[in-house]
Amino acid sequence: MSNKLNVLFLCTGNSCRSQMAEGWTRFLKSDVINAYSAGIETHGLNPNAVKVMAEAGVDISGHKSQHINEFKDVPLDVVVTVCGHAHETCPFFPGNCKVVHAGFDDPPKMARELAAKGASEDAQLDCYRKVRDQIRAYVESLPESLGK
Repeated sequence: MSNKLNVLFLCTGNSCRSQMAEGWTRFLKSDVINAYSAGIETHGLNPNAVKVMAEAGVDISGHKSQHINEFKDVPLDVVVTVCGHAHETCPFFPGNCKVVHAGFDDPPKMARELAAKGASEDAQLDCYRKVRDQIRAYVESLPESLGK
């Protein structure tokens, strides 16, 4: 039996922020956390999230966008919502599952806004890099910051 925490990162579409969080957690904390990610919906894996994670040495290219219902039989200890919409619509989790909110900006939305102003592709990728680095800092605080 594992003493690792089962942590699910939840966002709207399981395409970017939750994928980055799962990737960082598997990379940095696999000795203490079983990391999963899912969405309220599934939007597919964001290629820019894959690209900026690879820049940091973390390969999430094999991840797939998963729906929260795929985890109904996983005994989760903590669900971390990484966007406001997921936090507001987070379903009920049975047992002693704790729900924690750690909101991060939406890189695709920020990049679209920059693109509309004529920003370069690299400037748009900087939105993803910024959030990637914020998520890494959050994951580095786990599991202590979860209060378990």
